[in-house]
Parts: sequence; structure tokens; C-alpha cells
Amino acid sequence: MGVDLLNVEGLAQLDQHAPVVMLNLMRFHPRSLDGDGSGWDAYLRYSAVTVAMIKARGGTLLWTGDARAVALGPQAGHNWDFVALVHYPTVAAFLDMMTSDAYETLADPHRRNGCAEHVIVATREAYSKFKTA
Repeated sequence: MGVDLLNVEGLAQLDQHAPVVMLNLMRFHPRSLDGDGSGWDAYLRYSAVTVAMIKARGGTLLWTGDARAVALGPQAGHNWDFVALVHYPTVAAFLDMMTSDAYETLADPHRRNGCAEHVIVATREAYSKFKTA
């Protein structure tokens, strides 16, 4: 995600051994910044690389879908195209992936080319119908 954007200090305050689900909110560029298709196309290239990195750390992609509309709350600044929920067995596993050389060189360029904005929110389970472990 680029070391410049990664909230290492905030993540360091979390229990490094606790499981985490990352809520990803994305808005895509109309065209990929590298000129290779759309922002969505670049995001698909990013996903092709990162899913293997997530699985290698014991994580899993739980759910993805199109963001359709803001249903409650202010709409300004919340025009997302896509949402993904990604489970990691620990916060440390997420940090390991995001700070790896492989992520920085193989995945992040596609993310940057495709996403006009990408926000990731670390969540802790309070209730789930689905078992992630």
C-alpha cells in the first residue's frame, strides 16, 4: 500500500496476535495510470498477485462486491466502486504482507495504477454468522 500510506503506528497499537478482518473500500481510475486498460483491469492484476500473498499468510478473501450507493449518512466523499473483506489470522500477518518486498514490487504498482482511492479499515469481530477460523 506504499509505506507512505500504511498506518504502521495505528496497527502497532493493535494486538499483533489477534485475528483481523480488513474492510477495503476502493474507487477506481477510469483508465489505469500505466495505460493498460481500466482502473478495474489494474485492480484485477493486483488481486491476482495479492490473493496468493494473503493465502500464504493463512488469510482468506471472505467477500467482495460492488458498492452500489450510500444508504445512510453523508454521501460526499463516499463514492466507492468496490468493497472487499479480507481475513488475516493475525494483525502481524497483514503487516508482514503489506511491508514485504514482493508486495511493494509485484502488487502495489497495480493497486496504485488502478485505485484513485483505497482505504483499509482494520476491524475486530464482535459478531459473525460466518466462522473465519
